[in-house]
Amino acid sequence: MNKENRKAAKERRAKEREHEAKVAHYKKIWSWAGPALIVVVIVGLIIASVLDSKRLSAKSASEDTSTASSAASASSASTSASASLQTDTSLTIEDGDTVNIDYVGSIDGVEFEGGNTKGNGADLVIGSHTYIDDFEEQLIGHHPGDSVDVTVTFPEDYGKDELNGKEALFKVTINGIYK
Repeated sequence: MNKENRKAAKERRAKEREHEAKVAHYKKIWSWAGPALIVVVIVGLIIASVLDSKRLSAKSASEDTSTASSAASASSASTSASASLQTDTSLTIEDGDTVNIDYVGSIDGVEFEGGNTKGNGADLVIGSHTYIDDFEEQLIGHHPGDSVDVTVTFPEDYGKDELNGKEALFKVTINGIYK
């Protein structure tokens, strides 16, 4: 039995050495693969964060230039809900009227992001000052169906570098007046 015990012990030691060699091999792999994997995950998170941030800032920029339209629509919601849109060309826009307009804004002949209703129309209360200074006033005296060129200057602190202090031309179509 002594011979058998030696043989079994020898096999057991061989298996232990083989196991230790495998463990050492895996430790060696993980010593460089673990940190590399962590770096890849961190870089992936940073890239995802940057892309998400760009998406949010693009959405925010778009919302900034169309905020006036949204604000006007919200402030006139009760008026437009109880009144109907009149397209009679004999009607004249006056201060306090709620109108529905479409517009396309451009600077130096180039349309800018967020400066277009894309045919969806926007409700605006004349005199509410929800649009850029002097925009609403230039619509007074016009009629449904009229196309009006409205020239305004964005404030220096408008919040978008490409618009700050720039003169813009809005080609406005008056869709109707709520009465």
